Amino acid sequence: MEKERATAVVVLLCLVVVMELPEASATRYMVGGKMGWTSNVNYTIWAQDQHFYNGDWLFFVYDRNQMDVIEVNQTNYVSCNAEHPLHNWTTGAGRDVVPLNVTRDYYFITSKGYCYGGMKLAVKVENMPPPPEAAPVKSKSSDLAPAFGSQFVLPSVLAIGTMWDVLVRCERI
Repeated sequence: MEKERATAVVVLLCLVVVMELPEASATRYMVGGKMGWTSNVNYTIWAQDQHFYNGDWLFFVYDRNQMDVIEVNQTNYVSCNAEHPLHNWTTGAGRDVVPLNVTRDYYFITSKGYCYGGMKLAVKVENMPPPPEAAPVKSKSSDLAPAFGSQFVLPSVLAIGTMWDVLVRCERI
C-alpha cells in the first residue's frame, strides 16, 4: 500500500513538472499538403496560406525516382537553375525535412525539369511574434496579487487536489 502511494506521488510530481514546461511552438509543414512535393500543385498558393516562423520545419514527401529538393537563391529560383544549389536536401528516401532555423527567404526547386511547370516553392521565414501582453490585474489586496497572478498557482492547485484524491482513495482500500 505504501509502495502504491509513493508511486502515485511520483507520477503526480512528474505531471506537475510537465505542466510547468513551456509550450513548444515549432510547426512541421508537409509541403503541398496532402499532395506532397509533386507536379500539378501550385506551391505559391499553398505557401500564401501558411505563416513560417524561425524553428519550423518543411517536410517534403515525393517520388524519389522522379523528384528532388534543391535549395537555390532567388535568381536561380526564378530561372529554375539548379546548377549552383545552396543546399541539396535530397536524402534519397523521398522524405526530406528542412529546418527553417534562420529568418530569411528560402527558395526550393526540383532539378528534374518539373520546375518549369511550377514545381518550386518560396517561403519567407519570420521571427515568432511576441505573445500579447496581459492586461494588468486590478486587485484590492496588493499583497495577494503577485501570488495569484503567477503561472504556478493553477497547476499547483490541480496537483494538490489530485494528490489529495489519490490519498483518500488509497485509504479506502
